[in-house]
Amino acid sequence: MQAAAQRIPRRPVHGVLLLDKPLGLSSNDALQKAKRLYRAEKAGHTGTLDPLATGLLPLCFGAATKFSQVSLDADKRYTATLKLGITTRTGDVEGEVLQRRAVNVDAADLRAACARFVGEIEQVPPMHSALKRDGKALYEYARAGIEIERQPRRVAIREITLMGGLHDEWIIDVRCSKGTYIRTLAEDIGEALGCGAHLIALRRTGSGPLTLQGSVTLQQLAVMSEAGRDATLLDADTLLAEWPAVRLDDQDAGRFLSGVRRRLPLADAPNVRVYGPQPKAFLGSGHIAGGELISNRLLSPVEVQGLLQARENTA
Repeated sequence: MQAAAQRIPRRPVHGVLLLDKPLGLSSNDALQKAKRLYRAEKAGHTGTLDPLATGLLPLCFGAATKFSQVSLDADKRYTATLKLGITTRTGDVEGEVLQRRAVNVDAADLRAACARFVGEIEQVPPMHSALKRDGKALYEYARAGIEIERQPRRVAIREITLMGGLHDEWIIDVRCSKGTYIRTLAEDIGEALGCGAHLIALRRTGSGPLTLQGSVTLQQLAVMSEAGRDATLLDADTLLAEWPAVRLDDQDAGRFLSGVRRRLPLADAPNVRVYGPQPKAFLGSGHIAGGELISNRLLSPVEVQGLLQARENTA
């Protein structure tokens, strides 16, 4: 009874938080801490960020959780620091050192090596990853000393830019598809240079159109008022910002929310964000095929009103 009395009441919270995740915290731990600070009824993240990585972790609250897959599927951007001449069991700074080799590398060598990996490539997922096999993460097998056979995965490296460095430590900026393992990329670049490498720092700086601009830390959130925390949330449709917008009148909006197809004089589009007649009355996502607007993910009337109320409160 005493524990129940001390339980913090939850409340409906809607929107997207650009969290700057700290070092050493898992994505789920960061999510749970933020969820408690907001007293949110429902929350989810948009894909895991390694505990050894810092940076952008978009968190979705309430209605925004319906669209988290969009951010999960989006391209990512990272700043990675490579240590040349040393390979480790985990591919990062925490792993046991496996081999040390001499380093004789300059910026031109590194640019040439990085260029070899731009485009579509195949990566074998590392054993120290959250990828699951038979319900267990690969890193659980790795900690038990068990090696699991992994099939190569096709990923896309859009661009690698050398940001700076000297001798055996270099910093690169990587734009890549979802599912890219930067520690594996670091190891492969090291092998291409003939000296080996591992990752000593990693920071995610982008996810689709989202960046660290406007992001906040858990420490900053902890000292804010509840109203201040709510003001940091972006609109739930932020994740769909790059999709074309469709605005409906009151009658069509009601039918759209009921899942009824609407014929519109619009070109076909694989993804659209849909609004009602009120300013910023976000209704959900859909697509247009054969001149018909077809719903994909719909908000409930309660969620639509919750989003409008949240905008009014933070206006």
